[in-house]
Amino acid sequence: MSNHNDSITYDIVTDYYGRQLQGTADLRTSACCDVSSMPEWLKPLLVRIHPEVLSRYYGCGLVCPPLLEGCRVLDLGCGSGRDVYALAQLVGPTGSVVGVDMTDEQLAVARAHQAHHAGLFSYDNVTFLHGYIERLDELELEPGSFDVIVSNCVVNLSPDKDAVLAGVQRLLKPGGEFYFSDVYADRRVPAAVKNDPVLYGECLGGALYWKDFERLAQGHGFADPRLVEDRPLDITDPQLAARTGNLRFYSATWRLFKLAALESACEDYGQAVIYQGSIPGQAGRFVLDKHHDIQTGKVFPVCGNTWHMLQGTRLAPHFSFIGNFDTHYGIFEGCGTSLPFDGAPGSSAGVCGPAGCC
Repeated sequence: MSNHNDSITYDIVTDYYGRQLQGTADLRTSACCDVSSMPEWLKPLLVRIHPEVLSRYYGCGLVCPPLLEGCRVLDLGCGSGRDVYALAQLVGPTGSVVGVDMTDEQLAVARAHQAHHAGLFSYDNVTFLHGYIERLDELELEPGSFDVIVSNCVVNLSPDKDAVLAGVQRLLKPGGEFYFSDVYADRRVPAAVKNDPVLYGECLGGALYWKDFERLAQGHGFADPRLVEDRPLDITDPQLAARTGNLRFYSATWRLFKLAALESACEDYGQAVIYQGSIPGQAGRFVLDKHHDIQTGKVFPVCGNTWHMLQGTRLAPHFSFIGNFDTHYGIFEGCGTSLPFDGAPGSSAGVCGPAGCC
């Protein structure tokens, strides 16, 4: 059951996204965007999406991991349904996509064009549900029923991020993945910023301190959160910049795997993998995360956690695996704890050291 503060937050978000904003151009910052420009191979998907759905979607980029054909996917905070209709094309007729949003005005747009897209795609594999991403247990979704859960800059808008991660963990299949973009801060956001309706609606007020996010993920069984990519956010609106003060914000994409075997650090068991080059669109290399750029055909040393992420998920058929867990050689050197985002003063080359060896 939500408390009074949660209700206030819901009111702020539903008013901002349901009534005040009429299109993406009305946003005052670029925070509600994922970290990268749209890959060329994804652009044809958007061409097939109804213009009203595109115009009423308050974000950019597309949060989309590879290998979705035949998957059951959940989109948290689906808004007008842009990502749902893009994902629907990727999962194909044997897969399905469920979109959840709490804003009636946004869902009305998504549902109004469902028949249009079903005719265009020659199949109808999407469902839109009204609900709250921190109350997923109220939606009668079967536990352990989703291969992949995605979210495009929405978790920061939730007043109860702990409940969001608990729901994600509950709904993912073993070996499933939560792949999402969001906004993070270099320190804990003060109350004055949290309680500012515009800053909250612009995805800044609800941003988590990055280390608190890691602790939260680990507390829900996602032992080794992997940062895929990130960029610093410039608050170009002078009024908003004055209200955020010395806070630094980053847009970042993470992937969390539901794997019980993961450890809390990068442990070395002398293992390695070889990428077969067989993932569509990634013939020459596969990028698991920011520190694991795996070239096709090359023996690539990995820690035990990376081994599990590749061997215990839908990625497994695309790799050969060398070694086992019989002998432990200690921790990979350089597994640090400094701010992991690029462009951050004093930041290191990454949580796994400059070589990205694990």
